[in-house]
Amino acid sequence: MAKRPRKRNFPVSKVRRYLEPGPIVLVSSRWRGKTNIMTMGWHTVMEFTPSLFGCIIASGNHSFDLIRHSRQCVINLPTTALTDIVVGIGNTSGADIDKFEEFGLTADDAEEVGAPLIRECHANFECKLHDGRLIDKYNFFIFEVVKAHVAALPKHPQTLHYTGDGVFMVAGKIISRRSRFRPQML
Repeated sequence: MAKRPRKRNFPVSKVRRYLEPGPIVLVSSRWRGKTNIMTMGWHTVMEFTPSLFGCIIASGNHSFDLIRHSRQCVINLPTTALTDIVVGIGNTSGADIDKFEEFGLTADDAEEVGAPLIRECHANFECKLHDGRLIDKYNFFIFEVVKAHVAALPKHPQTLHYTGDGVFMVAGKIISRRSRFRPQML
């Protein structure tokens, strides 16, 4: 039987430390000749087919208008090798600097969207706005991933997961249960 850990009260304002759903990503955008990159920690896969991705982009963020008007972006997956760059991007505004130039990143052309890919990232997911009905009320964007580019190696890259207060966890040991996995019944 599993051990039952002793619990203590915890500030609800900090539950993100335990509930952040996925790795930190860099969201690149372009509209009317302006590009930007933002660091994002909160996002969620919403559906497999079509491949839907939901996220909150604060209206005060420089990327908000670029993405809202262009209706597209690229979700770029950095590895731990880019930790300091991820933090730097998150602590600066694209209204003040060109983040590609400032952080030495390479903007590659995408195939399906106008936003640039970030070459140094392990994966790039080109996205088009699928549903914008929740943007005005919640700043919640629902994108469809229309093209994916993923490096062949490593198969399981070390990614960053934000826990708040400037602290990150690293995706670690892989645990496989493939022999027990059953695909969902459709």
